[in-house]
Amino acid sequence: MNDSPTHHTDQPVVLDFWCELQCPDCRTALEDLRALRARYGDRLEVRLRHFPLEKHKHAYAAAQAAEEALVQGQGWAYTEAVLDRVEELDAGGEAFLVRVARELGLDDEEFDTALIDGRHLLVVDADQAEGKALGVTGTPTYMIGGERLDGGKSQEGLRARIEEIADRLLAE
Repeated sequence: MNDSPTHHTDQPVVLDFWCELQCPDCRTALEDLRALRARYGDRLEVRLRHFPLEKHKHAYAAAQAAEEALVQGQGWAYTEAVLDRVEELDAGGEAFLVRVARELGLDDEEFDTALIDGRHLLVVDADQAEGKALGVTGTPTYMIGGERLDGGKSQEGLRARIEEIADRLLAE
C-alpha cells in the first residue's frame, strides 16, 4: 500500500517569462513560447512576468494592459497581439493598447479605466522587483527550475535548453 503524497510531476513545470511588450526581442521569443506550449501542453505553465524598461515609454502601460487582459481571461492572446505589432505600440501608445483590447472583444472601457486608476501597478512593480532580485537585467529572460536564461542577447539554443530542463524536471 502506497500512502506517499501524489508525485509532484502532477504539478506543471513553471516557466517564468520576463517580458516587455515594447521589446522586439520578446516578439521573437513568441515563436519559442508557442513551440513550448505545443510540445508540453498542460505540463508546462508559462507565466508572464513584467519587466518594463525605462527606454520604452509605453512599456509600463502595456504591462498594466496585459494584466487587465489576464483578468478578462485573454492574457496571452492580448500579449501576443501587442508584441506582434510592437511598432504600432511605439507610435500609438495607450490608444493602441485600448484598440487591441477592443479588437479581441475585451471590455476596452475597462482597459481605459485600468490604465487611469493604476489598479495593476502593484503587480507590475512586484514582478519588476522580483526580476531585479533574481538578476534579470533585460528581456526576454526565462526562469525555469531555478535557472535564469537570458534571451536578450541571443535566443539561439535557448528553447533547447528550456526543453532540457523541463524534461528533467518532469522526469523527477
